[in-house]
Amino acid sequence: MTVACLAVAACSGAGARRSPLISEKTTMVTAWQVPLDPTRDPGLTDARMTEQIKLGYRIFTNTPHEAPHLTGGGVACANCHLNAGQRERALPLVGITGMFPEFNNRAARLISLQDRVVDCFLRSENATGRGTDALPAPDSKEVLAVTAYLTWLGRGYAVGANPSWRNKNAIAADKLIPVAKLDVDAGSALYSERCASCHGQDGQGVQIGDKKAGPLWGDGSWNDGAGASRVYTLAGIIRYSMPYLNPGSLTDEEAQQVARFITSKPRPRYPFKSRDYAGSKVPPDAVYYGQE
Repeated sequence: MTVACLAVAACSGAGARRSPLISEKTTMVTAWQVPLDPTRDPGLTDARMTEQIKLGYRIFTNTPHEAPHLTGGGVACANCHLNAGQRERALPLVGITGMFPEFNNRAARLISLQDRVVDCFLRSENATGRGTDALPAPDSKEVLAVTAYLTWLGRGYAVGANPSWRNKNAIAADKLIPVAKLDVDAGSALYSERCASCHGQDGQGVQIGDKKAGPLWGDGSWNDGAGASRVYTLAGIIRYSMPYLNPGSLTDEEAQQVARFITSKPRPRYPFKSRDYAGSKVPPDAVYYGQE
């Protein structure tokens, strides 16, 4: 069975259901739980499909190790999509495959799920940091594997219907503060108080047992064309999924101040930013655009 066939089968005939996600009010017990783990699913019986799904899961949870030639730094997909993409208000990906293809404003076109995965490799994983001669494509082994994992997470959800938990990690429009009014120094102070214990004062992550937070800036982080390089996008992630063991404890304003501090830092350059937002204005929080 191909990934495309799995996607159709996975997303058909579903009705409403309770959220399968880890609560946004995470605890030490739930912080690293993965409710849907393909490595422990006895129902996966098609050997070829099972191998692809499990590879996608391994790439998703340990990207630098499993796909080093497509990762320019030290960020894993699961650093942003917490609990392997299965935590509330932490960019959850369960049940989203039926929404693709969908229009993407940055690309100014309809994109497939594979296109979206490619974009994440290029930007959030900074694949372009390894050069532009061997970039991921929709039919790359790693892209198909991650697509297979996401499609497996979408089993039983309806085509064309967003699950209720999607797009719940954004700060409300009436709470957004103009970027020019955000204070980098205030964000720095908040970062030192609320973030540095895991991410370090240098933003590169602190080793705690077998866990290490992803780098937030510098050569090992996501590049300046990634979604998290936008102030409001990053602020929404911080507001609802950070600090890691006390998410939701920052206010809307505090999350934006911290995000502005992080986006004031240097990071790898995405070489194709001039292609983004064709025919539309660059969003005001896309602060790295126009800096070349």
